[in-house]
Formats: sequence, C-alpha cells, structure tokens
Amino acid sequence: MSTNPRTAADGQHTIRSVAEYAGVSKSLVSRVLQGSPHVRPEKRKAVEDAIKELGYRPNGAARSLTERRTRAIGVLVNDLRQPWFVDFLEGVNTALTESDLHMFVGDGRLDRHADERLMRAFMEMRVDGLILAGTMPESTTITEAASRLPTAVAGSRDFNLSNVDVIAEDDERGVELAMRHLFDLGHRRIAHIAGNHAAVFGIRRRAYETIMRQHGYGDEILVETCDTTEDSGYRAAVRLLGRARPRPTALLVANDPACVGAFSAAVELGLSVPGDLSLASFDNSFLAKIRHLSLTSVDIGAHEVGRRVTRVLLDRINEPDRRAIEHLVTPTLEVRSSTGPAPRPDAAPTAG
Repeated sequence: MSTNPRTAADGQHTIRSVAEYAGVSKSLVSRVLQGSPHVRPEKRKAVEDAIKELGYRPNGAARSLTERRTRAIGVLVNDLRQPWFVDFLEGVNTALTESDLHMFVGDGRLDRHADERLMRAFMEMRVDGLILAGTMPESTTITEAASRLPTAVAGSRDFNLSNVDVIAEDDERGVELAMRHLFDLGHRRIAHIAGNHAAVFGIRRRAYETIMRQHGYGDEILVETCDTTEDSGYRAAVRLLGRARPRPTALLVANDPACVGAFSAAVELGLSVPGDLSLASFDNSFLAKIRHLSLTSVDIGAHEVGRRVTRVLLDRINEPDRRAIEHLVTPTLEVRSSTGPAPRPDAAPTAG
C-alpha cells in the first residue's frame, strides 16, 4: 500500500514525497530547491505549491551533500573584544540569513598563530567561503586559504591578493570629517592617539598629519600610539597630556575603547570634557552612545561593511574567477557632547 504524501508515516516529508505530490521527479524538486533557472514555470509552481501544502523543510545535511556545499561561511575576526565587531557580525548575519546560510566565527585575539590555526580549521570544515575581518598580517596561510576558498576581507587594507575582495571604511574621509568638526569649533592644537598594529591606523595617522599641515598647523602635530584598548588609550593620553606644553585642546583617538581610556585620563588630570579638552574617536560603537560618555565618533559603517562583504563573498562563490574589487564605505560623523568650543588661551582648567 502506498503512502499518502500528505501524511508521511514518520511525520517528516522528504524530496520523494514532494515529488510524488507535485507529480514530478526528485531531481526536478532538487533543482527548484537549489534555485536553478532551468525549470519551466508551471513545474516550479507545482513544486512550490507541494512544499507549501506539505510543510516540507529541506534537511540541511542532506541538502549540503546534494549541493556539495556546507552552506556555512567562516568568519575570522582579529579581536572580539573590540565593539566594532558587534555591529559588523550583525551585518554579516543579516546578509547570510537572506541567503539561508549560517556562519562559524573564530577569534584570533591578535595572535597570528591562532589566526592560522583557525583558518586551517575552516579549510578542513570545507566552508563555502571565508571572511577575514579586522587587522591581521598577510601570511602564507592566508594566501593558501584564499587559493582554496572564496575569500573576502572586511575593515582592513592590509591585503594585496588578486583574488580577494576588500570592503573597508574610507578612513581618510573619516579623519577629514572629525578634523573639520574640531577646526569649526576653534581648535588648533589637535593631537592624535593612533593605533599601532594595522594599515588602517597608519592611514588615519597620515591623514591627520596631512590635514594639520594643509591648515598651517604642522608645528602643532602631536602623536602618541596605543594598541586600541581602553587601558592603552588611558596610558597614551596620560603621556601626551603630561608632556605637551601648551596642552592640546582636542584629541582625535584611534577608536572608541581607547577614547574611553583617554576620557578617564583627562578626568584624573582635572580636565573637563569638553570644557578643557574635546575628544573625538572612531567606530560609533555602543560605547560612544553611553550617556555619561557621549563621545563624538566617526561612524565607519560596521553593519554596512558586514552586509556588503558578505554579499561580495556570495558573488565570488558563484563567480570564483571574477576580478577582485575594493569598495570603501562612506563614513559619517556623530556629534555628541565630548566635543565643544576650544577654550580661551588664558582659561584655567575646569574641574571635571
């Protein structure tokens, strides 16, 4: 006795029962599930109606075997402690969900050996593609991974591989936005706390120095470096504010965590923010939006970078031989209360 496709014996419908209900072959059902364009409209409708009527849900493992794909993307980030990655991964997930894919996330924690172990693990898992996010040096392992897997880079300008797409933020434009804001507030002694471990921070530092010279303030250029954590931002600000005479009236800081540290240093030194010292940073993460901090911050589009790099990677999976692209996401400046008018030259520090 044959089984009625409406009522599968185990309650779980299969491609076979969908095919029987629609009156088509199993291979045609598979082509519809894979989104093949080579299916006649009336046959596609019959299969889609059968899927809806039976409530069929494709088995992920079986579909992976059929398509010879894992339907998973490996995402390697360099340091999940950085809040930039929260919005970035949300953007990745948004794009993957639209394509019925999922991701495996590995955190290298700024450790090159950990990066390489994780990339090899992704290759062994045979993920469909790889996203490298954040700052990590180009290596033989990265080159090998990119030769075996469709690969895209997010938020970094450290790579120069002909088959790897790059989606990053326009750092020069971000610095320009922040510096113009500070100039408009009357600041001239603007110092920079720069990151020290990635190409993007070098780009920002050079942009800061160029803009200071273009405006005739080359003699006021003052730079300290940090590793972009809160503690290193604090220590860099203490060094900078302790040695500079006259003291800067504004700091442009590498990212939000370091800016939080600089904020603490200013308060401990008896300076009011923004009365005595204005602070501007990068990321526009949740830290910048905390009310008692309220940091003016360059929004470098973490969510948009995540969404776009995923779409670009999916395009490369479908067209592995196409020419690599580099796209820069346009930043915006979110002005909050950590920046204000430059203090008068003869003004005494205001109690924090």
